[in-house]
Parts: sequence; structure tokens; C-alpha cells
Amino acid sequence: MSDNAQQGTGPTIVLAGATGDLGGRIARALGRRGVTVRALVRLGTPTGVLAALNATGAIEVDFGDAAALAAACRGADCVVSALNGLEPTILGAQGQLLDAAIAAGVPRFIPSDFSLDFTRTRPGDNRNMDLRRTFMARLDRSAIRASSVLNGAFADLLTGEAPIVLHKFHRILFWGDADQPFDFTTKDDVADYAADVALDVDAPRFLRIAGDVVSARDLAIIMTRLTGVRYKLLRAGGIGRLSTVIAVARALTPKSDAPFPVWQGMQYLRDMASGRGKLAPLDNGRYGKSDWTRAEDVLAAAQ
Repeated sequence: MSDNAQQGTGPTIVLAGATGDLGGRIARALGRRGVTVRALVRLGTPTGVLAALNATGAIEVDFGDAAALAAACRGADCVVSALNGLEPTILGAQGQLLDAAIAAGVPRFIPSDFSLDFTRTRPGDNRNMDLRRTFMARLDRSAIRASSVLNGAFADLLTGEAPIVLHKFHRILFWGDADQPFDFTTKDDVADYAADVALDVDAPRFLRIAGDVVSARDLAIIMTRLTGVRYKLLRAGGIGRLSTVIAVARALTPKSDAPFPVWQGMQYLRDMASGRGKLAPLDNGRYGKSDWTRAEDVLAAAQ
């Protein structure tokens, strides 16, 4: 294990998943707060990836080596997981990280949830949320204080990746009710908030945030205002039809280790469109943050 952790003042935060998109943003947010950050990366991580973490510092460790992983966590005030993947990652590697944190006597753990409210969705409806639900049960049985950040969908996806704003056709695609409110939060806002949670010894079990809450109808109004071209609503069908489309897409999609195949994105959209994943009440004001990025700001930046 090589140690090159960024030394700051005050608390020490262990971060797993710093080589990922959200994890890197959390690392930078913690760095701005001047704390000591230990970014855990797997042995054999490419040199170029490690170089990108120079500002934060990295500790290479074998997640399969329980003693080494516990040693990397020892003395930390909180362990934050931004690991992303399927069962081998969310239940496997994250489970190893949890065991190491407990063995090292770390008082707090933040799991890699960062999603809509999976505690209120139906088991079996969303594969990725089911993994989080399974890990939640394990975490809540453990002797460590846990806090999960739930943020709805990443607002960054509105610029094209999520099939909602159809720029070419000047349409807003939706399923179910055009007035169903959706929770959107940018990755930067999620990272900024997660850094505050990591430093909050009194953080509750769940914190729910939304940089903006908008419906399909709201998005049509926003896009019309931004572009000067009228955006119309396009209803693809009800929630039942969406479920049928998901089943067909899943049956026709070759099995792979990809965490976000098209059908899984549809499952996420169904949880939002049905209202089952809606976040309430919101904890946006807990740390005094007021500069939340609105959906309109994200869409305007992409014009």
C-alpha cells in the first residue's frame, strides 16, 4: 500500500471511488474544505488515472486484503463510498469497505446511494435500486453510523443523455402525467453537499436534496423560453406501457456488466414518472447552501 494522501487540517475523510466522475467531484469538494483526504484506489490503477488525482492524493490498496483496507481507513472520521457498478461493486467491494471501516473503528459511513428515493420504490422494479436496498439492510445491521444522500436524477443528463428533452423534434417526452414533479440535482451540487455531510457528525440516516423540481410541462416552458421555439409535450404512454417497453428491451438486450443499459435507464425513469421515487421532505437548507443549480441553468448552458 502506497500512501500519498492529501494532508489538510481538521477531520480525515477516506474516499473510495475518487477515480469516477462523481467521486472526483466529491474529492475536490472535500479538498476545498481543507480536510485530509485519503482517496482509495485499487492496486494496478493506471498511472494516468493516478496522475489525475495528484491534487487529492491516492492510496493504492487491494480491496481483497481486509487488513490492508482496514489500515487505510484507520484514524478516519468518515468513510465515503462513491463506488459505482453492479453487485460485485455495490455489494462486494463496498461491503469490503464497510467491513474495513468497522474494523478500523471509523465512526461514520456514507454509502454510494446518490439516487432517487429507493426506500420508497417497489422491490424488483429497478435493478440498481434493489442493490442499494440490499446494501442498506446490511449497513443498518452494522455497528456504524450511516448517512445516505438521495438527490433524484443528475440534472447533467438533461442535456442529452436522458431521453426527455428531444432537441431535434422540439418535444418533451414523458410517460404518465405531464405534471408529475421530478427531482434533479447537478453532480457538482451533489458532491458539494456530500462533502458537508461527511463533516457533519450529527447527519441523519437519510438526507434528501433536489437542486430543482420540475415537471415535463415545466421543461417544455423552459425550453420554449430558452430557444424561442415552441416545445410541445409528447406523451409516450402510461406507466403500464413503459413497463412493457422495459420488459421487451431487457429481453432483447445482450447480458453485460454495464451498470446502465438502456432498459435500466428506463427503470429509473419509471420510478420518477410514477412518483414512487419522489424525494420529500427536502434537506436543501441543512448546511446553508443557497446556490443550487436550476434545471434551466443546465439547459441554458447547453444551448
